[in-house]
Amino acid sequence: MSGLTLQGISKHFGAVTAVDDVSLTVPHGTFVCLLGPSGCGKTTLLRMIAGLENPSAGRILLDGADMTAVPTHKRDFGMVFQSLALFPHLDVSENVAYALRIRGVAAEERRRRVDELLSLVHLPDYAQRPVSKLSGGQRQRVAIARALAVSPKLFLLDEPLSALDAKLREAMQVELRQLQQKLGITTIVVTHDQREAMTMADMVVVMGEGRIRQAASPIEIYRRPADTFVAGFIGSTNLLDVGCDGAGRAVVAGVVMPGLALPDGAERARLSIRPEDVQLAAPAAGRLAGRVTFLRDLGGTIETYVEVAGTTVVAVSTPRERPAVEAGADIGVVLPAEHCVVLRQ
Repeated sequence: MSGLTLQGISKHFGAVTAVDDVSLTVPHGTFVCLLGPSGCGKTTLLRMIAGLENPSAGRILLDGADMTAVPTHKRDFGMVFQSLALFPHLDVSENVAYALRIRGVAAEERRRRVDELLSLVHLPDYAQRPVSKLSGGQRQRVAIARALAVSPKLFLLDEPLSALDAKLREAMQVELRQLQQKLGITTIVVTHDQREAMTMADMVVVMGEGRIRQAASPIEIYRRPADTFVAGFIGSTNLLDVGCDGAGRAVVAGVVMPGLALPDGAERARLSIRPEDVQLAAPAAGRLAGRVTFLRDLGGTIETYVEVAGTTVVAVSTPRERPAVEAGADIGVVLPAEHCVVLRQ
């Protein structure tokens, strides 16, 4: 199935490379989150897709048609900016209908479309309300309705929820995802919020230093990170040095790790394991030897900090599973092979 295709997209600002040789295929109807730290190139990439920036190299294709040189207003893409960019002198209906009006859509058809969209975003009685009288969440819904007014082929959003408080942000995440599923529109959202990306997206694209580090489903990104950057950026993880013994077996802190192997040709690597997968037990042969340095009770979960060969390992458990240890106690640490990912350094 055709969709959006990026082929070797790069963007240079003088000597600075903001986006570096990015290639990506997004099937129709996919919800994509571009995720990464500030300055990683995600907003620049979105702006190139929208036509607001010209690529220094590469092509942007939609259903096989080259869109690289097509002006922004001819791409039929909808976009919601971080600032929302609503017109303060227009009421809600006039904001939503703006793109329809400049395209010459008849007044009656504009009214019908505005009513339909305001109902879709749960603001059916707000058509005549001044934008200045709206809450943050209501403004967000108006911006989304305005972007959807022209039935865009692609829906682009640049950190659309960043200005909302935490509770409203989570509610809007659910609403936006449900709206996208209802419309079946290909959607690309820029965010630096890992939780936002992991809970909304079909595909998470993790970016770092202008490049795509991994593009996959949220669960694959979390469980099978492609490298130490992705493992460390997504959620919380423990990263431990891995070596090998004379028989080529993986070794962590002097303990052979059955079921694990180093990448081909590597003599050293890094092991990633999520805190909820670390198991604590009595000290014994075959277990990593550790000492509890700190316990953190968060109510629903308990974090146990354990020093292993000079490295801190964090284990997360529920109150019912809480280990019967205190700070200073010796403890054994078990890293189940099925939950470990060995990555090149």
